Amino acid sequence: MPTFTAFTKLPSQRAAEALGEAMEDMWPEPTGVGVFEIEDGSGIWEVGGYFTETPDPVELALLAVAFQAKPFVVSEVPDTDWVDKVRRELTPVVAGRFFVYGSHDADKIPEESEPLLIEAAMAFGTGHHGTTQGCLEALDRLDADGFRGKSVADIGCGTAVLAMAAARIWPNPVIASDIDAVAVEVAQANVDANDLHDRVTCVEAAGFDAPALAQAAPYDLIFANILKQPLIDLAPQMASSLTDSGHAILSGILTRQADEVIEVYRQNGINLVRQDVIGDWVTLTLRK
Repeated sequence: MPTFTAFTKLPSQRAAEALGEAMEDMWPEPTGVGVFEIEDGSGIWEVGGYFTETPDPVELALLAVAFQAKPFVVSEVPDTDWVDKVRRELTPVVAGRFFVYGSHDADKIPEESEPLLIEAAMAFGTGHHGTTQGCLEALDRLDADGFRGKSVADIGCGTAVLAMAAARIWPNPVIASDIDAVAVEVAQANVDANDLHDRVTCVEAAGFDAPALAQAAPYDLIFANILKQPLIDLAPQMASSLTDSGHAILSGILTRQADEVIEVYRQNGINLVRQDVIGDWVTLTLRK
């Protein structure tokens, strides 16, 4: 079945969100609508819809004019077996002692590594992205320096690869949360596949807003691999949720955004210990 996409750009979040809501009433109706801030510091937002039939160009043009958006760009996406494509193209990742792999590479697990199985269908956050790899390497380095996490949270966990990595090397339970219900389901599936269901608890939550997170606080290590603005918004809650001398490992930050995030966290009493760059992305290790 063919898939069609229709994307446009707007200069404000309010207009972008309003346009996204209006697109949901289109006919033929979209199978999904996304609203995203372009993370280049420009303040531009992107709105996109996915369709199984060609979207009405007149309706798209009217929407663009009504919300002062750029003209929509419509494309047909080739019918592709994405799981098979990802399986063929994703190779295992080594990040410190951690070996992140799909089941098709189970015969390649090195001795004395800490293996983490993430299936190709759940590829986002496997370690192939510089942010996840950076966080895994920061975790490995903390452990090598003698730190032992007794209470660990993974905020915005995605596939829960970071939570699982902590559970692999330390004996205490880890809590993983995400704002997206599908991500929580993916995280739980990965936790089960890695036989860590008794070590990692997955919950749906926005930031720290869940009873399970509050009950387990304070934490001596918090992961947050999300995006710049959510990280900035979380800084006060992060500070109140960390133990004295607790650590935070943050990523999802472009290199040009690092100084702003570092300063906001410094103002909240969480100070930079180290920053590491992989490609365009920065991983920050901080300490309260």
